[in-house]
Amino acid sequence: MASHQTLGASPAPSSSSKKKKKHSKKRRAIEEAVGASSDPVDVTVDASFAGAAAPAPVVGYFPTGYDPLAAQEPPSARLFRHEKHHNRVELVVSAPGKGPDFVGRSYAGEAAAPQLCGYALGVLDKASGTLRIVPIASNKILRLEPHFEVQQPAHSQQSALEAGSSKADTEFDRRELTLAFGTKNDRAKDERWRSLKEQREDPSAYQDLDLGESRITSDATDSQASMDVRNIPPYNPAADTSEKAYLFDEIIPKNIRMHLLDIVGHFKSGEFASKGYGSFVSNRVNRLNELQGEDQQRLAWILSYITHLLTLLARNNSSKHKRKENEQATHGPMIPEAVHRMLLLMFIEPGSSALSSEKQELLINYILVLTLFADDFRSETKDICADLKMTHGMLKPYYDQLGCKSVAVSFKPSVMTLPAPIKFPSEVTKRRRQQR
Repeated sequence: MASHQTLGASPAPSSSSKKKKKHSKKRRAIEEAVGASSDPVDVTVDASFAGAAAPAPVVGYFPTGYDPLAAQEPPSARLFRHEKHHNRVELVVSAPGKGPDFVGRSYAGEAAAPQLCGYALGVLDKASGTLRIVPIASNKILRLEPHFEVQQPAHSQQSALEAGSSKADTEFDRRELTLAFGTKNDRAKDERWRSLKEQREDPSAYQDLDLGESRITSDATDSQASMDVRNIPPYNPAADTSEKAYLFDEIIPKNIRMHLLDIVGHFKSGEFASKGYGSFVSNRVNRLNELQGEDQQRLAWILSYITHLLTLLARNNSSKHKRKENEQATHGPMIPEAVHRMLLLMFIEPGSSALSSEKQELLINYILVLTLFADDFRSETKDICADLKMTHGMLKPYYDQLGCKSVAVSFKPSVMTLPAPIKFPSEVTKRRRQQR
């Protein structure tokens, strides 16, 4: 068959062919320049590859442009290896004089990224004509980052020889990070917590704190020894009425009552629902409309104090678990500084940041006593069980410890009452044995 050809203009070259011509021109220009500047050198060597048993070198590079060979004195290099995790190493190169330390870590930063290829170091000895290829330690090339004295040298702050940093160093680093990169709200919150922590650890804070005057009568002196042992709020074992059984003026001191009236403003302004109050307080706040004067203030003190005690307990529980799972538990009205300071002195031991088991038990007893005051000593446990995230069976030992008694009401859940004078479980058991 005869081939047909179309006569006309030749097709324009494609863009890919233009790029290939450009690259080929650049490559030829580079080869000509290299060939003109230096003649190629042929070296015949005996190459050998060191196995894994050979000591592997550690390689580091300076991304900042620092030239260690340009200094008058050679820099000193130190290698740190973790005692438990031997594959974790730190290379610290100290510049002469007062220069910075350059630190490279095999377990953080660039070296911690997945390694897709292997690395080896080749040493060429032209005199003997040998080429020795040695694998790099842990297949890591360390990036030497500068660390100045202001930041504290990394090998002293986070050395691979240390299993972990101390609590004080961690607290200092967190505070510095918050001041440098935190939001305005976070910085204010951190400053407030630091101030409260200093006040809590100050022994003179106990001298200025007024916890009220004790009103225990002289008839209660015989039971003073057992009273100190019980982990419950201040009480009067000789009281003949439920209202006098637990000392209200010592449970809620007079010097903090002015800070417990915010709930009245929240209720009247319609902001109560958005403040995060608990079930117990929410189901009883409407009674503020029914009361006036001192009775209204008394109920406001009780409901606010219950809320702040529940908030302190929720914060303690959230510090033991994941904070995301307990964000709702810690949400609530902000505790006034004077009230929070008193709560820290009462329930947090000096040098600690969490509630002990004894203090947590005392805190729950305070809450239950205040619920009795709020309900005129006939309290249903459904709402407070929801706030404490505890069942009625779990709270029963606390009520027994307080001297409370469960009373069944027809067609209604049982209510907790407080008989007077108070009869604690040990005393009831002792009397029953005497009767037998």
